[in-house]
Amino acid sequence: VIRFLYFEPRVSLKEVLQWSQSFENLVTSKYVPIICKTYKTEHSDENAEFWLVCEAYKKIKSQRKRISMARKLFTSYIQPQAPKEVTTRSQALYFTEMKPIVRNVQEPTQSCFDGEQGILYRHMERDSYPLLPESQFYQKLKHSLQTNGNNSMEN
Repeated sequence: VIRFLYFEPRVSLKEVLQWSQSFENLVTSKYVPIICKTYKTEHSDENAEFWLVCEAYKKIKSQRKRISMARKLFTSYIQPQAPKEVTTRSQALYFTEMKPIVRNVQEPTQSCFDGEQGILYRHMERDSYPLLPESQFYQKLKHSLQTNGNNSMEN
């Protein structure tokens, strides 16, 4: 029996099938953090990780914490040769647009990474998302739910 320990407390076959219908259904699912972690493991996709971190960043209320997190986001994902560098701009535009990004990090707002996050959203929707229905993770989860009598998966 395949166990999907992170799905709390139930995920239904209906919801899993909806993930393959549209990218919006996938990213608005309450399971999106787990899906992205699993999918990242299968595909080494830092884009999904960056998108999730940006979603968490937007919820930070404290200016001090926001500044700290903005610096971490920048040094981990955006600056050239960052450990988990994501490509959000064409190389020609990249260096001319670094100055505003650096300014955003020095005076961060809740929306200062929206531009980069939006670009990655479109990349994931176009490039990564079409691979989901055939991924090992998705196929195993769907199969497990289809063979389960009540069409839901419990922990």
